Amino acid sequence: MSTLELDPTLVARARELAARAAQPVVDLARRHTTVSVERAVLRLAGLTGTDPVTGEGRVEDRVPWVNRVVDAVRDQVGLEQGIALPVWHALTSGTAPSLQALAEQVGAGTARFEIPADPEPARLAARDAVAAGLARIDANRRRRDELVATHGDPPRRPWIYLIVATGDIHEDIPQAQAAARAGADVIAVIRSTGQSLLDYVPEGATRTGYAGTYATQENFRLMRAALDDVSAEVGRYVRLTNYASGLCMPEIAVLAGLERLDMMLNDAMYGILFRDINPRRTFVDQRFSRMVHARAGIIINTGEDNYLTTADAVDEAHTVTVSQLLNETLAHEAGLADWQLGLGHAFEINPDLKESFRLELAHAMLARSLFPDAPLKWMPPTKHMTGDVFRGYLLDGFFNLAGALTGQGILLVGMMTEAVVTPWLSDRDLALRNVRYVLDAAGGLTEDFAPPKGGFIDRRADTVLREAVDLLGRIADHPEGLIQAIADGTFGITKRPPDGGKGLAGVVELAAGAYNPALELLEAVHA
Repeated sequence: MSTLELDPTLVARARELAARAAQPVVDLARRHTTVSVERAVLRLAGLTGTDPVTGEGRVEDRVPWVNRVVDAVRDQVGLEQGIALPVWHALTSGTAPSLQALAEQVGAGTARFEIPADPEPARLAARDAVAAGLARIDANRRRRDELVATHGDPPRRPWIYLIVATGDIHEDIPQAQAAARAGADVIAVIRSTGQSLLDYVPEGATRTGYAGTYATQENFRLMRAALDDVSAEVGRYVRLTNYASGLCMPEIAVLAGLERLDMMLNDAMYGILFRDINPRRTFVDQRFSRMVHARAGIIINTGEDNYLTTADAVDEAHTVTVSQLLNETLAHEAGLADWQLGLGHAFEINPDLKESFRLELAHAMLARSLFPDAPLKWMPPTKHMTGDVFRGYLLDGFFNLAGALTGQGILLVGMMTEAVVTPWLSDRDLALRNVRYVLDAAGGLTEDFAPPKGGFIDRRADTVLREAVDLLGRIADHPEGLIQAIADGTFGITKRPPDGGKGLAGVVELAAGAYNPALELLEAVHA
């Protein structure tokens, strides 16, 4: 595969500055917990279900037990020590025979929590309970490996990534299976609009999502089982994607591991910039969620493509590179390997700009050369889709060709009606024909495509990399690092202050003696 000969000193400098710029948010994450991190601990320990007393109507609107328990502990003793000590002290002291029974006491208003004088019995019990959940995640990782060995991987890269999202999981399943039969290698079930802003995870199989389907444990289970069936039918392992972002990022990461999802959208800054979720909340949650993804063998997809929907894809190209380097740094710190880094970028340059395709190739080759072992996720045009379906179909063909030429790892299928209307099933079928034709006809061109040193593509990539290093230097030199860069509007021309946004009330500074058994077990493997 052809890559550019980037200046190795410049590349090393970029990674050094990315590490410095990211360190303040790593330190922040280590010093804090959140309500969602603590709820994730309870989910790993096996607590599921909702409080029937507090929920009426649709099952997905009922309050989960994990929320009720964390809220009760916070109200009675605070979360500065974490959830594990007060909850498992109640269990080991005989207050309740099981975690479920304790949750029901919370629902009845009779549970009483305290921080134990001797924390060791609670620590050991909590560790054992969470270890059982992690053992299930480990078993799912082994099962994935077995199924890949049995059915095989797709015969070529990039993998074809297709979205389904009817709002009804029972409608999503046949569409996902049909997409796999038509050539899709990865099925993404996008979430119902606004789920990222819910501070709880809905429960059960859902049929009422808007412009997407709720991410729930049961929906994950149903879709994974359906894709296992179609994997056996088509003779390749079909991967499943959902979204570990928003206010419940850690919990959704845990549910993905428990139900053997294969990829998760998980970007360090997307929720901050595009959903106005508090930066501190996001960075604490994303570190925990990525540690779970690392353990589960899940590939993350980052969201740099979104910057180019709000900022100019040429003028701000270097901010994409900066974000990729920061996402890489934060992912490595959380234990993710290079093969799990589906770093994002997109084909979003104005097609009316002269040499636009050459510029797209330069940006794609820069990413491919900077991250040679990462399965980069290449996103189709959306910003400049106009409703002219013939022009849109041509743009998608050029996008597919750029992905083939530059060796991208994950190719999201573009549709000619993208960003104009919700695509019809026939639009998706045409889009799959487009990508299949290009990959079949030109997929091997990556062996032959070698832009010359000093040529247009090489010069453009060097320019973007140097601009990225300059920006990283400015971020690294600021005492607040990345937090301040976000406040200044560096990414996606969107300003988000550190004390603003949704979810800040759910962030808690840890006290001496705080204990999180999940972090202890995850960090032990990472170390």
